[in-house]
Amino acid sequence: MNSGLIKKYNIAAPRYTSYPTVPYWEQEELDIKRWIEKIKQTFSATNNEQGISIYIHLPFCESLCTYCGCNTRITVNHGVEVPYIQALIKEWKIYLDIFPSKPLIREIHLGGGTPTFFSPQHLQELLTGILTDVNICDDHEFGFEGHPNNTSAEHLKVLYDLGFRRVSFGIQDFDPVVQEVINRHQTFGAVEQTTKTARAIGYTSVSYDLIYGLPLQTLAGMKCTIEKVKQLNPDRIAFYSYAHVPWLKPGQRKFTELDLPEGEAKRTLYETGRSMLEGADYVEIGMDHFALKSDYLYAALQNNSVHRNFMGYTTSSTKLLIGLGVSSISDSWNAFAQNVKVVEEYLDLIDKGLLPVFKGHFLSDEDLILRRHILNIMCRFETYWHNADEQPASLYEGIERMDEMAKDGLVVIEPFRLRVTEKGRAFIRNICMALDARLWRNHPKTNIFSSTA
Repeated sequence: MNSGLIKKYNIAAPRYTSYPTVPYWEQEELDIKRWIEKIKQTFSATNNEQGISIYIHLPFCESLCTYCGCNTRITVNHGVEVPYIQALIKEWKIYLDIFPSKPLIREIHLGGGTPTFFSPQHLQELLTGILTDVNICDDHEFGFEGHPNNTSAEHLKVLYDLGFRRVSFGIQDFDPVVQEVINRHQTFGAVEQTTKTARAIGYTSVSYDLIYGLPLQTLAGMKCTIEKVKQLNPDRIAFYSYAHVPWLKPGQRKFTELDLPEGEAKRTLYETGRSMLEGADYVEIGMDHFALKSDYLYAALQNNSVHRNFMGYTTSSTKLLIGLGVSSISDSWNAFAQNVKVVEEYLDLIDKGLLPVFKGHFLSDEDLILRRHILNIMCRFETYWHNADEQPASLYEGIERMDEMAKDGLVVIEPFRLRVTEKGRAFIRNICMALDARLWRNHPKTNIFSSTA
C-alpha cells in the first residue's frame, strides 16, 4: 500500500451504517406520531415479501473493555436481567400494536454489551416473548454476539433451539500485552472450546471479531493472532479498524495516541492481516468483513443481496428494522429513530407504555437517493443510475469531489456509473464521504468520527 495515499486520505470519516449519519439527523426531539406512520407505511409495503428485522441491545457487561465504543452498563449485579427483559418484551408489544398485521420475522440479532451476560433461561424467556404471535421466514437468520469466556453450552443450545444458527465471538487480539491494556482477556483455549461446542450443537456460521490499530499492537502480534484464528477456521471474520474516540468514550483514556499504531503502521497491520486471510481462502465482503465461500454471506455477495445496516453486513435486505432496548436504532428506510441511552430512563418510559425513542430523522428525497448510492458502494463497490435528470445535484457535486481519487486510481468515473477499484477498497469510507451532502454542507467543527486509516 502506497504510504503517500495513506497519509493523504487519513481523515476522520463516518462508517456509514446509515445515511444520513447520526450526527446529521434533524429530529433532536422526534415526532413520534409521524414515526409511527412511517413504520406502518413501510410495514404494509414490505412485510409480506421481505419480512422485518429485529435488533435487541443487551447493554450489560461485568467489566469494561477500554477500546469499546458501544453503549454499555458495567455491573456484576445480575438482578438487572429480569426487569430489563420484561421491558424489552413490553416494548415489542407496543410495536405489535402498531403493525397492521402479524409481522414476518426474517432476522434477529442480539448485540451489546454482552448478550451472554444474561442467563440461558432469561434469554429463552426474552426470545419466547418476542417470537409469540409472529410468523418466521423459512430462511430466517438469527444471530447473537457472545463472549468466549461466558458463552456456555447451555447458552448455545437454548438459542439454537429457538432458531439461532449464527454466533459471533469478540476476539479482538490474542496478544496478552494488548489484552491487558484493553482489558479484554480470553485464551486461545477458551475460544477453541466455545467454537467447537457451537459447531457440535449445529451452528452453521461462527464469526470472529478482530480489531487492528489497538494500543500496543505490533505486526508480529497481529500475525500470531491471525495464525491462531486460521487454526479455528471461523466462517466469517470482521476485521475492524479501532475507532479512537476518547472524547465520546472516556474508557479509551487508559492509553494515549502515543500507544496507537498510526498511518502506515496501522495500514500495514490491516494489509498483512487481509493478505493472510485471503491466503486462507477468505473473501473480502464490503468493508472490514471476510467470509469463507461456504458461508451464506459469500453467497449473498454472489447474488448481489448483501445489505448493510446498523448491525453491519447482513444477508437479509429488509426495509424495516426495529431496534429494541436502550440506545437501539430503528430504521423504516424513510426514517430513523433512536431509543434513549440511559437504562433507567428506558425502563421508566416502557413502564409508562411509551415508545422510548428520543431522536431521529425523516429522509428527504435527496437523502433516499444518496442513501442508495452509498449503500451500493459499501456493499457492491459500485453504483449506477439511468436518468441523470432524476439525480440530485449533490450526486454530481460528490462525484466532482472524487476527481483526485480518480487520478489516484481509487475510483473509475463513467457516464451513469461509479466504480471502486481494487486499490480503492481500502478507502471506501473516503469515497462514500465524498457523496455525503449533509456533511459537506455542515462540516463538523469538532471531532465526531474516527480516522479512516
